[in-house]
Amino acid sequence: MSNLTRNNYNPDILETIANLSNDEVFTPPKLANQILDLLPEEVWSNPNLTFLDPAVKTGIFLREIASRLIDGLADQIPDLQERVNHILTKQVFGIGITELTTLMARRTVYCSMTANGPFSIVTEFDNEKGNIIFPDTKHTWNDKGRCEYCGANESNYSGGANRESYAYPFIHDNFEREFGNMKFDVIIGNPPYQLSDGLEGGNSARASAIYDLFIDKAAELKPKYITMIIPSRWMRGSAEGISDKWAQSMINNNSIKIMHDFENADSLFNDVGIAGGVNYFLWDFDYNGKCKYYYHYEDGRTESRLDSLNSFNSGIVIREKESHDILKKVMKIEKDFFNHDSKNFSSYVSPKHYFDRGGLLTSNWRDYKTEKNEEYHIKYYTSKSTNGVSFGWIKDEQIPKNKKAVPLHKVYIPAAHGGQSQVLGVPRYGEPNSVCSQTYLVIGYDSINHNLTKEKCENIITYIQSKFFRFMVKIKKKTQNGPRGVYQFVPLQDFSKPWTDEELCKKYKLTQEEIDYIEDNIAPMGE
Repeated sequence: MSNLTRNNYNPDILETIANLSNDEVFTPPKLANQILDLLPEEVWSNPNLTFLDPAVKTGIFLREIASRLIDGLADQIPDLQERVNHILTKQVFGIGITELTTLMARRTVYCSMTANGPFSIVTEFDNEKGNIIFPDTKHTWNDKGRCEYCGANESNYSGGANRESYAYPFIHDNFEREFGNMKFDVIIGNPPYQLSDGLEGGNSARASAIYDLFIDKAAELKPKYITMIIPSRWMRGSAEGISDKWAQSMINNNSIKIMHDFENADSLFNDVGIAGGVNYFLWDFDYNGKCKYYYHYEDGRTESRLDSLNSFNSGIVIREKESHDILKKVMKIEKDFFNHDSKNFSSYVSPKHYFDRGGLLTSNWRDYKTEKNEEYHIKYYTSKSTNGVSFGWIKDEQIPKNKKAVPLHKVYIPAAHGGQSQVLGVPRYGEPNSVCSQTYLVIGYDSINHNLTKEKCENIITYIQSKFFRFMVKIKKKTQNGPRGVYQFVPLQDFSKPWTDEELCKKYKLTQEEIDYIEDNIAPMGE
């Protein structure tokens, strides 16, 4: 019975296994208990509640749930063996993600890989599986070679000798008959995060997200609580394999009562490499209100606030307290500027691929001249330099669309930039009779609404170069791509004059601490 004692962690084999990441991320016991701590204390003294881990790996969640129930039900069921039998036959259930993890979980929870074996701590099971199952599950392939349930690629996940199919029973609707359509009160766990499109495994760069399917299936079962740990990339809207619709459903979910969000996943897992951090949450289906949100910084600090995840109706989770507070000050002065396209800087920024189409003016297009002449007289800015010069000359008929912007004064800014501290690539003045490749977005592309002069373009460039401007972009921009939407939080200014950080910080009444935070997080333009 000792392995059902909550404090029996030294040594704990599951601490070691939790560090052996491959396709799925194993959960350390300490983290499992932090997640369980989100649940109300009264659940541990209720003999009628049922708990399901739909993605069992080591069995750590089930072990710790059983341990807490053993303590909590001691008065109601005084006999320890009777109590263990009740908990493990009527309250605690799991679905394995592989046959191996299922056996591991049974060993963790029942002290035996067979639930009815001679060494099992449960005396009432009449089969080997107990309540930790791994139904034989197959993908359902469509005519495009993809699984109808999880989107797996048939060429990589059709199984075969020494190959795992990764057909997770929970999201393939292949478990309910084994549990008799049981109603689960608490669904908890650490689901697989992604499936690879290649052979490298679930953590490859080509992987697409799958954790959303586990959350959707859990919600479909209508438990009282859901609590899971997942990557935090969805907080910025659509992410790898995650639709913006799904991300917005989470961001606008008023039943998420508590959330712990970690800037760096390494503080919870060792050397797993989950870009963008992770979070775990408590979804209470009887709750409708603000979320108690905790943000855990990489340096160990923790800040909290009681707020909607969709702060200011911004469409993202604004994670850092400093960003939240600065944006709140800007919004107070500019009112609801970022919810109205005409009031924020995104209205000045063109869509992607503004001039290019059909292979013309793309990044790899080379049919331009390095010398200007009567026919090739339109200046063409390209990211690919020729002999150290990043522009050439083209003729009118080589411009496939939006010729109305050719005679305008404008600003070109790189559509992508990988430097996180600089945030944006260096902007450049786009004189009349010029166009650009797909590498750039066009600021001031609309003569009706903008009608920029050269002076105004140069003043816009001073604004872009300010750390304030790029900090406001960084709140929303978390990848190297920078489409017009990342400028949503940037307020418009009077562009009849240049702008400095000193003027902008004064205008928005930023404290010295907030100014220092911007200074520390944004590099000078060009460095």
